[in-house]
Amino acid sequence: MIAFVVSVANNGVIGAKNALPWYLPEDLKHFKEITTGHVILMGRKTYESIIKRLGKPLPNRTNIVITRQADYKVPAGVEVYDWIDKAMAAHPNEDIYVIGGAEIFKETMDKVDKLYMTHVERDVEGDVYFPEVDWSKWKLVSEEKHDGFRFADYDRIYV
Repeated sequence: MIAFVVSVANNGVIGAKNALPWYLPEDLKHFKEITTGHVILMGRKTYESIIKRLGKPLPNRTNIVITRQADYKVPAGVEVYDWIDKAMAAHPNEDIYVIGGAEIFKETMDKVDKLYMTHVERDVEGDVYFPEVDWSKWKLVSEEKHDGFRFADYDRIYV
């Protein structure tokens, strides 16, 4: 299974200046619950935003970074690939959780089976946007409402 784990504002914003444009502790906890113990796949900028915030890769997960920089340096245990398909092929029997950024979401949209989305119920200023979703291909399977945001899980409809 391949899944997206993403928080999206009403206007499609997912990032601002290489960071999350909001602070929602419940969302961070939800993200941790979904991804811990699994493979997470991200672009270089997303990885760098995590390092800037935490000072280390996300613990208790296999961190995969996609970058075109052939000599990109990461700590031991972090995997680097120059191509998404290579990264996925290296983990054929594992669930992969794509966590950003916009280009990685766009490039994997046709491969994803599940969306774990936090809908931030306001417009937010930012410079990174989630790609357009063809909602006719998705079915809402669960939803949990909170004050100002909601968790929603979607499964791809296969015909």
